[in-house]
Amino acid sequence: MTRGDPLPEVLSTQAADSDVAAATPVAAQRGPASLHDLFFSFSWIALQGFGGVMAIVQRELVDKRQWLSAAEFLEDWAVAQVLPGPNVCNLAVLIGDRCFGARGALTAAAGLMLFPSVVVLALAASLFSVLDVPMVQGMLRGMGAVSAGLIAGSALKLSSGLRGHPFRIGGCVALGGLTLTGASVFHVPLAWLLLGLGIPGTLLAWRMLWLQTRAERATTGAL
Repeated sequence: MTRGDPLPEVLSTQAADSDVAAATPVAAQRGPASLHDLFFSFSWIALQGFGGVMAIVQRELVDKRQWLSAAEFLEDWAVAQVLPGPNVCNLAVLIGDRCFGARGALTAAAGLMLFPSVVVLALAASLFSVLDVPMVQGMLRGMGAVSAGLIAGSALKLSSGLRGHPFRIGGCVALGGLTLTGASVFHVPLAWLLLGLGIPGTLLAWRMLWLQTRAERATTGAL
């Protein structure tokens, strides 16, 4: 091997690249492996979502499949919440589009709605004649109570994702309390809540993050 031969440099560069790739295997494997996986994952989520699907979505996407972290799930769910349409459908479209583009968005939405639509139509046809039976009404009320408990438990579990939030836990709880009070006590429409609390909260959080980033850069430059 002669002096100036570029082969050692190429080999060292390839070795460094392989070390970097080996050091970050988790990030490369996150998300659905294929459109098939995406379709049936959201089908399974939808088939479990009796009375409310948020708790199921959080468990499947964050805890079980680990497609999202708790903080990422909160961010995506917030976006899905303010968009028109069902929250979980918006979330499915966001995740599908992020992973596979337009094909992924359509696949996730189809997986979320195809099998549940068949189940709902079958249940509607079979339960239509017995909806007035007290036993059936009691069963439906019981499922609603269980669903409310699941949603409350998911909210408490996801609060860990707010640790790095610029408002901190106290500020997030205060903002959430104002939103809950406005919606449940004063029956303020969602559009007014978004205008009165959502937009100011977003701008304030952006301002605080900008100041934090600026301070970190100034500290790094001083060092």
